[in-house]
Amino acid sequence: MLNFDLQNHRPLREIVYEQLKMQILTGKITPGTRMMEVELADEMGVSRTPVREAIRKLEKEGLVTIEPRRGAYASDISVKDMLDTLEVREDLEGLAAALAAERMSEEQIGDLVKITQGYSEAINNSDTEKIIHYDEMFHKHIVSCSGNKTLIHLSETVQELALRFRYLYYDDFSRYENMPVEHREIIDAITSGDAEAARLVADNHVKKLKDFVVKEGEDVFKHL
Repeated sequence: MLNFDLQNHRPLREIVYEQLKMQILTGKITPGTRMMEVELADEMGVSRTPVREAIRKLEKEGLVTIEPRRGAYASDISVKDMLDTLEVREDLEGLAAALAAERMSEEQIGDLVKITQGYSEAINNSDTEKIIHYDEMFHKHIVSCSGNKTLIHLSETVQELALRFRYLYYDDFSRYENMPVEHREIIDAITSGDAEAARLVADNHVKKLKDFVVKEGEDVFKHL
């Protein structure tokens, strides 16, 4: 059930859309799940109209698949989908790191260090939600500090797709163990002010993830 008291200043269709989108991105609605308008409307305490509008919008974003005579389903995810997203992330985050190396203030770098500390604590506590939260924060903060509005806008879409992968794919804490080290390397490169070094380290960070997906992705996806 939606909390309308807190969000009644916004159109209902937007609230329903964002709720369904987040449920898909975070894995609460798993790939292949049928999106039944009546059931979703009942669960959310709304009419079918905003649910139908939300499903159509989500289809345009690739998060829902609508098939004739079969209805709407949360879109499946494949290794190819992951690699496509990571290819784009590699270029965008490399550029973001390069620009951040030239533009980040000491205060912004300090905030990045705090995010990394929170990430490490989440790993130590085996807290999936916080692991994903701080990982996402780390990369978003670097992009934000690039100061490039176009880059920030493009990265938001890619980060949303990456969020879905994080929830559905990284359920094994051991896959995160080396991430704080890699994040620290990115911070060091940015702090040095060397744009090309920062770009290279950020690129390599995503490349390692791509290699991991190629190596183990098919086996992992069999269990989703």
